[in-house]
Amino acid sequence: MADIFLGIDPGSRTTGYAILTKENGKLIAMRCDTLNMAQMDDHADRLQHIFERISKIIASFHPTSCAVETPVYGVDPLAMLKLGRAQAAAMLAITNNGIPVTEYYPKQVKKSITGNGNASKEQVAFMLRKMVKLPDEKLSKDATDALAVAWCHLMKQNGIQSRVPRSKKKTHQNNSPSSWESFVANNPDRISE
Repeated sequence: MADIFLGIDPGSRTTGYAILTKENGKLIAMRCDTLNMAQMDDHADRLQHIFERISKIIASFHPTSCAVETPVYGVDPLAMLKLGRAQAAAMLAITNNGIPVTEYYPKQVKKSITGNGNASKEQVAFMLRKMVKLPDEKLSKDATDALAVAWCHLMKQNGIQSRVPRSKKKTHQNNSPSSWESFVANNPDRISE
């Protein structure tokens, strides 16, 4: 039985989720979608909705492993608090079903896909379209972000790290000297026609 990875990009108004698996050597996004809570006024109702929907997704797809993007510092403390609560609701649904969950910072996710922790969302989406068989419908940014989280987790679980050459000088993981062009040139196997 193939491993199935659930990736979640939490948000208090929109939460992205993606189900990723590998069949016959090909990565397939079984589902990429969002939970939309913008019409809900009460924050507690949104959190309950995230918990219940993620629990149903788990019951439908039976993921073997899950990953959630970690909120990072923001300008608005209240928005960060709500984002952290949304992440907690998703994580509680996962752990309540006895599935391990891992957190990844946005820069870790971007680096695992593009080789650059400062890559744009467009660069990440471009690489995902090349590496993963996607559903036919157009994906929202939140669904694409969730797929990126699932991809990052799958690569980490399989022991595959970014193949961008690192300098000998010790630097922070996101400050390594690389560019989008050099990553594509150095990783032709990660680009499909």
